[in-house]
Amino acid sequence: MTKKLKAITIVILILSVFLTAGFSFKIKAPKTVYRVYLKGKSLGLIKSKKALEDYIDEKQQEIKEEYGVDKVYAPEDIDIIKEITFNEDITSVKKIYNKIEGTSPFTINGYKISIKGVSSTEGHETVKGENKTIYVIEKDTFVEAIDNTVKSFISEEDYNNFANDTQTQIDDTGKVIEKIYLENKVTIKKQNIPVDEKIYQDKVELSQYLLFGTTEKQKEYVVKAGDTITDIAANNQMATEEFLIANPSYTDENSLLAPGQVVNIGIIDPQVNVVEQDYVVERVAKKYTTEVRYDNNQWVGYQATTQRGVDGENRVTQRVYKINGEIKTIEPLSTEVLKAAINEIVVKGKKTYGSGYGNHVAVSGSWGWPASCSSVSSYFGWRWGSLHKGIDIAGCGEGSYIFAANAGTVVVSERTRGGYSLGYGTNGEYIIIDHGNGYYSEYAHMCPGCRYVKVGDVVEKGQPIGGMGRTGAATGVHLHFAIWSGYPFRGTPLNPMNFY
Repeated sequence: MTKKLKAITIVILILSVFLTAGFSFKIKAPKTVYRVYLKGKSLGLIKSKKALEDYIDEKQQEIKEEYGVDKVYAPEDIDIIKEITFNEDITSVKKIYNKIEGTSPFTINGYKISIKGVSSTEGHETVKGENKTIYVIEKDTFVEAIDNTVKSFISEEDYNNFANDTQTQIDDTGKVIEKIYLENKVTIKKQNIPVDEKIYQDKVELSQYLLFGTTEKQKEYVVKAGDTITDIAANNQMATEEFLIANPSYTDENSLLAPGQVVNIGIIDPQVNVVEQDYVVERVAKKYTTEVRYDNNQWVGYQATTQRGVDGENRVTQRVYKINGEIKTIEPLSTEVLKAAINEIVVKGKKTYGSGYGNHVAVSGSWGWPASCSSVSSYFGWRWGSLHKGIDIAGCGEGSYIFAANAGTVVVSERTRGGYSLGYGTNGEYIIIDHGNGYYSEYAHMCPGCRYVKVGDVVEKGQPIGGMGRTGAATGVHLHFAIWSGYPFRGTPLNPMNFY
């Protein structure tokens, strides 16, 4: 018998035995089940997806009570996938639930709000803004909190007039708000949100976070007899404007305080940038300039004023951009001369006594204004926890003249390229003048290639020394002007406005 025939005979015999014994084959029908994955790892198979969802909802009554919701859902990182299988190894929803609980947070229906950070410039580097995520159950909670935050930086009267289109139109001078908007890109998405995150239900609490960057209780101060808002702000390293933002019940710095009152002295840290775009028309004094003439017949050291300077007056139209109540950019639109300024004429002697007597610099007389416009966008003082050691003058335009505020010798004329050992790292193109009497003046953020004097040059009051720009840590074209007693950043910063 061949091998092939033997094999066939064996198969026939085996089949006959099974048939004689009464055996039969049954093919199992496939079943529809659901595989549960947590963070990509399989937890097992269940018969019903809805059964697991209902079990989670039934067990999480505490979450429902805490957030006032009707339903609790599975965690975000749970995936329930339908499968067709012959496998009889089905896990109960209770066992699956026990594996989930304590491992991944359950979710509730709400809104995820993403706030994109705004990049800024520090020195020569761009610093990316920090993105924020906020969770709320009701969208109106966020909308009303944003509304409160906006009103922290814009007076309620101005805000309501803008919103209701009832602003007073400009006749001679005045201000009209053109736009109010958030500089940040904000997206609101309805979705299930995890309960282990901070979920805001109260607009007041969310308003505090948006203004201070925290929901923790802010520092407070108990008012004493004789206290003023200006004094309290300065003693706690705050600008007066910051105090008023943190304490909205006070309308201005002259508001009366009563002994025993408790005020907020927390430093604000806004989580969004509220932009106010204003169209402003104002009468502005045009500072006179000093014209120096030399007389060869008078000795060095002789100085006489032959014509007194008289300020003029201009009607200036500008577009002003404020971010969180602070002026950031002034865009000049037009200037109308109402009264021409009269230059002051000073005659100085040029005749010398001999070698070594010709380099004396006269420093007597009042200080001159360092710019061709007079709009101060930021004053000397505390703001957001740091001291602004000078004033910012804006609205003159890119490249407009910067003048020496007094006679002296140039001791610094350079562009910073990083390095903060003396604090110059944010100045960009800048100049420092030594006035020979313990005073120094600092001129920062000049435009590229706009320094007209070099170290060692002797300059006169009112002499053009540079052009206005935005180099260094500057969000717009302006001059940072500072006066120091002692060498800058080693000495004491003085309020420049006290010199005028």
